[in-house]
Amino acid sequence: MKNASIGIFDSGIGGLTIAHSIKEKMPNESIIYFGDTKHLPYGEKSNSAIQDFSESITKFLLQQNCKAIVIACNSASSVAYKKVKEITGSVPVFNVIDPVVNYVNKNCNNCNIGIIGTKATIQSNIYSEKIIENNKNQKVHSLATPLLAPMIEEGFINEEISRTIIQNYLKNPILENIDSLILACTHYPLIQEEIQQYYNNNINVIDSANIVANYINEKLESLNLHSETKHADYHFYVSNYTSSFEKSAQFFFQENIKLEEITLPQ
Repeated sequence: MKNASIGIFDSGIGGLTIAHSIKEKMPNESIIYFGDTKHLPYGEKSNSAIQDFSESITKFLLQQNCKAIVIACNSASSVAYKKVKEITGSVPVFNVIDPVVNYVNKNCNNCNIGIIGTKATIQSNIYSEKIIENNKNQKVHSLATPLLAPMIEEGFINEEISRTIIQNYLKNPILENIDSLILACTHYPLIQEEIQQYYNNNINVIDSANIVANYINEKLESLNLHSETKHADYHFYVSNYTSSFEKSAQFFFQENIKLEEITLPQ
């Protein structure tokens, strides 16, 4: 079981930022990644649809004998985490929200926190509720930024169009006077530098990818589930293959990879 793969899934390829951070932090761990490109973006789907997609993918990853499941999608983490846990039995499940909330609780005391993410994530209000539940003095301001993920998927990064879209979102009065900003979408680490530039590096931009990888590393250690082999395998699956997605996936994972299209059972 220790040498089995970590299963990771997302609505598309944004979760590859999490997969890359896990690979960097735990180079001996094998990874099976599934991007549900047929149904992206999850942020525009209903809660029940996201739960159904997440359940099908989780069952596939369990069939591959994955020793842990990582929901590398904020939208699915927001609305499908409990559903996924119901079907995994003893296999641990990690979402991308709790590690960030834990980080905020430890490192931000009475902060003025901004959150940007998909409509589904922001409408769930899960970050605000969890943060304030632990510290009622925290001020939390949430803003849906639905154009950012497709912008990144299309490769518009460090260009005039990306700077314009980012600026138009971040200048929203909701985010006025924040001192910390949670990037509540796994795509957003790829535009972290542009966001930092907008704020002239004057705020704490909280990148979930490294935080989540560190959290999973600690949990696998405590569960005695770290791989004992020095050889790691990586497999990448999508529900709808296009060459443009494969090119984008390589950019997200920061390595040459091959995507394989599979159809999940209904």
